[in-house]
Amino acid sequence: MFSTYIEKQTEAMTRHIEMLDALFKHATEGIVVVNKEGVIVMLNPKALELFGYAEGELVNQNIETLIPRRLSKRHVHHRDTYLESPHARGMGSSLELFARRKDESEFPVEVSLSPFQTSEGQFVVSFVVDITERKKQENIIQEANQEIQKLNAELEERVNQRTKELAKAIRKIEQSQEEVMRALKKERELNNMKSQFVTIASHEFRTPLATILSSASLIGRYPKGEEEDKRQKHVQRIKSAVTNLTEILNDFMSIGKLEEGRIHSVSVFTLLPEFCKGLIEEIRGLCKEGQQILFSHQGNPEVWIDKQLLRNVIFNLISNAIKYSGPGKLIKLNVRADGKTIFIEIMDQGIGIPESDQVHIFDRFFRANNAGNAQGTGLGLNIVQNYVDLMGGKVSFSSEVDKGTTFHVELPDQLPATI
Repeated sequence: MFSTYIEKQTEAMTRHIEMLDALFKHATEGIVVVNKEGVIVMLNPKALELFGYAEGELVNQNIETLIPRRLSKRHVHHRDTYLESPHARGMGSSLELFARRKDESEFPVEVSLSPFQTSEGQFVVSFVVDITERKKQENIIQEANQEIQKLNAELEERVNQRTKELAKAIRKIEQSQEEVMRALKKERELNNMKSQFVTIASHEFRTPLATILSSASLIGRYPKGEEEDKRQKHVQRIKSAVTNLTEILNDFMSIGKLEEGRIHSVSVFTLLPEFCKGLIEEIRGLCKEGQQILFSHQGNPEVWIDKQLLRNVIFNLISNAIKYSGPGKLIKLNVRADGKTIFIEIMDQGIGIPESDQVHIFDRFFRANNAGNAQGTGLGLNIVQNYVDLMGGKVSFSSEVDKGTTFHVELPDQLPATI
């Protein structure tokens, strides 16, 4: 009976060994096992394929054989440090790691390390993944973002050039009142078009461009000197449309960078009152007739904060206050700093946010039901929340329909972390 038990246990162990051997040999990741001296003791076929070696060539070789020569000395130090306190960890998600093939060529990798102990001593198993294709895709996305920036700059230049040409041509163009009314009607129809995410690319870019083209043609309908105010109205509309296009592109680029994890918060010394006053002057040109922005500051004038992220947060919130408030309305920016926290309050007297929409207001591409024809991608508040999160803060709001909205932002005032 005892011999039968031993036989069954032996069979079970044999099956387990065969299964583990199959997993090792057929794994889709390269597997490299090294001892505490950093000597390779075992590799699976996928690892040999990745590094271009034949079976048996790498066993008893130092692990630095697989590291680019320019990095091998540094890797010895990293290896020794790791083996002093080994633990499971991944590498490559935030670092640029490269491996070396037998033919000396390099390729990008992600590596996971897991230490284990046997009767023969301490070992570390490395799981190696070739991420060459992923890097190619990341480069394609980066190049596409750069192309968008280039196209935006070219668009602004073309609009400026076209505006200059139209200024010379307006004296030669005359059309009837009926043609003007038809053009205005077409413009209103274009401005009334709305859609959700599926049509954002086609609509949100097309609408500002349609405004530019229609206003450009209408400028020529006012050749008389006394009609200068009408011409300036359409010139202003062209500038506004270009600004809107820029904001849309910036929104999409911000979302892309956030998803890729390429935006980080870096605190710098900032004179908060001067920073806010400068930002208000920059945004004041977007105000409707009679709108005012009042600024107040209390507490410490000197803070540590990421100026670019803070600028985008305040700019987005004040832009919304301007956009969704009528002419003549008051907008307040109140700032307070107590040495630990920066408190920001932005109040408007606008249309407010319906209670049923408030739970979704920070969702991507969401726009409140009462937003009407106001242009926007529905990305601004989502970006604000992401930026505030990156700075370690929080954002909230209170709102009542037809009375206005108040946004509250709390951000830590702290020195940048030292290494």
